[in-house]
Amino acid sequence: MTDPRVLLLHGEEAFLVEEEGRRVLERWRAELVSDFGYEALDPSGINPARLRDALRQLPFLDPFRVVALRSLAARRADGLAGALKDLPETTRLLITVSGRLGAGSALLKAAAAIESGMAREFVRLKGRTLSDWASNRARELGLPPSVAAMVQRASPADLGIIDSELRKLAAYHEAGFPLDRDALLALLAGGHEEEIFQLTDSLLPRPTGEAFRVARSLVRSGEQPTVIAWRLSRQLAMVLEVRARRDRGESLAEVQNAMSEHPFRIQKAFEAAGSVEGARLEAGLKALLAYEWEVKSGQLDAELGLDGVLARL
Repeated sequence: MTDPRVLLLHGEEAFLVEEEGRRVLERWRAELVSDFGYEALDPSGINPARLRDALRQLPFLDPFRVVALRSLAARRADGLAGALKDLPETTRLLITVSGRLGAGSALLKAAAAIESGMAREFVRLKGRTLSDWASNRARELGLPPSVAAMVQRASPADLGIIDSELRKLAAYHEAGFPLDRDALLALLAGGHEEEIFQLTDSLLPRPTGEAFRVARSLVRSGEQPTVIAWRLSRQLAMVLEVRARRDRGESLAEVQNAMSEHPFRIQKAFEAAGSVEGARLEAGLKALLAYEWEVKSGQLDAELGLDGVLARL
């Protein structure tokens, strides 16, 4: 199959968009004979004139030029559509968009109007398709499907995080260590369980200064802000369920018997449930969901946004 002259990748599954973008660029760049034939554009400073200038340059030593515009915010995509007009045949263009473009997108139409232009959407993986993807990625890394299933249970439904966890386990296994259950539990904990407990313990009824301090410490030590936000949402969801059971008249012991979390975590949630209204917990979950969407769609910096979403809880 002949490579397209313009390839536009977009969709809700940002990890797959960027992964496919990397594969395409590796293939295209392997055909170049010099570094002059490749230009990576900054998505934060791009405008139609800048893109047009990059696209219309002629190759110097190479058979064609490769121009890459990656991680473009979806809201800025359509404003660049006009720059694709009269694209030279000696230019190959890759654009990856952080988010989904609608069927009426001007950039989608501009890409389709070019001979050998192509657009591809990566939809969000859920349920069976997510499990199959994790199993296949584990197999590629030499890990059994059971490990993929355990990683999925311990991680948010974020392909980047699942991939990172699987690669960590593969490296551990390749170093000659056995991947028994104890090792898996220790490795998947991320090494920050004490700090995570401090964070969730200082979350309600309002996040304290300690919550902000611990969250920043976790980010500095390597935890992804979106993973921290996921842990916070799990905590709020647990407290919300405990509150509902408490409102129905269930005792602490009854709640502990009915739920699968550790009894001590349930006890702390039971205590916290008495200090916060259910409506506030639901609002907090909505704020965390909005934060995740804004980060994945390229509208918000993950680290800076974490402080903001904590302030809204």
